[in-house]
Amino acid sequence: MSHHQAVPEFNGLRILLVEDDLLIAMDMEDALRDLGCEIVGPYGRLSDAIDAAREEAVDGAIIDLNLRGELSFPLIEALRTRSVPCLLCSGYADLPEMRNQLSGIPKLAKPCNHEALIAAMRAVFVPEAVRG
Repeated sequence: MSHHQAVPEFNGLRILLVEDDLLIAMDMEDALRDLGCEIVGPYGRLSDAIDAAREEAVDGAIIDLNLRGELSFPLIEALRTRSVPCLLCSGYADLPEMRNQLSGIPKLAKPCNHEALIAAMRAVFVPEAVRG
């Protein structure tokens, strides 16, 4: 596993990680920790992720759209009601039937590369004032 340098503006960010593929979840967890984030999860089941979204203090969420055949829309809605920014990491996000439902939610293709992850996280989770 390659280790990446911490990114100061990510230091201490609590990120809800929702991914049902164990290897991808572990890889993403390592990458986020290396960047300085605290991980809430990872969760591979929609119901567990929704419970966490309602109960845990989180600064942002990285969400797989399809969790064992269940779509993550109820989770995204639960996070929106708490004004938690979401980043979708999915192979399904660009399907035409998904585009309308996902408008306004930043997306990362899966598997995502490290630079794309950092750029998306900076845009979604770091306030503009901090980004400068």
